[in-house]
Amino acid sequence: MNSQIGSKSFTLADTVFDQIRTAIVKGEFPPGSKVNEPQLSKQYGISRGPLREAIRRLEGCKLVEITPNVGAKVISLNSEQAIEIYEIRESLEGLACRLAAQKSTEEDCRNLRDLLANHEQQIQSENGRLYYQKEGDLDFHYLIVQLSGNTRLFNLLCDELYHLLRLYRVQTSSSPSRPVQAFKEHHQIVDAIENGDGELAELLMRRHIASAKDTLMHQMKSE
Repeated sequence: MNSQIGSKSFTLADTVFDQIRTAIVKGEFPPGSKVNEPQLSKQYGISRGPLREAIRRLEGCKLVEITPNVGAKVISLNSEQAIEIYEIRESLEGLACRLAAQKSTEEDCRNLRDLLANHEQQIQSENGRLYYQKEGDLDFHYLIVQLSGNTRLFNLLCDELYHLLRLYRVQTSSSPSRPVQAFKEHHQIVDAIENGDGELAELLMRRHIASAKDTLMHQMKSE
């Protein structure tokens, strides 16, 4: 596993940015809602300058839109835009799985199994209602892309699109029966990677993401 891919150093100055980003991804700030600077400044105990810098960084993550003379609001995508993102994700994460199957070691696969064991405990504690994965190395999909060993692929999926993808993954993870099914699909993907079957690993990941896309489209139509 390439330990250099995805490695970042964080400082205390990033804390508020991380907290707001996580809140957006988890749906605590609804899509399309206005970013209230005075409220956030008070809530996080920071001055407006650092807060505005955090908001600009959130815009860079594609989670916030800033309009001159209007202000910032949380991103809100229509179904066509969401489909485009999932089509990209299906193709690129499928490729990442194929590469991971070619390059992963026994230790890498053990790490994936350990991660899934922790996720299973979370699903059980939520009675199968939620499958929320924390970011970075605690995220199954992030680790798969990392294991691909392809830096450009990692940058595409885990920098530019990563948090926008997580925003929609959290939505689908709250759908009834989806968390348990997603967990089973994750195990099947690891089985293929462990067996070095890149073709099957890619197929399973593409099916997994296509299923999540169908769940999201159903949710968006019912809202």
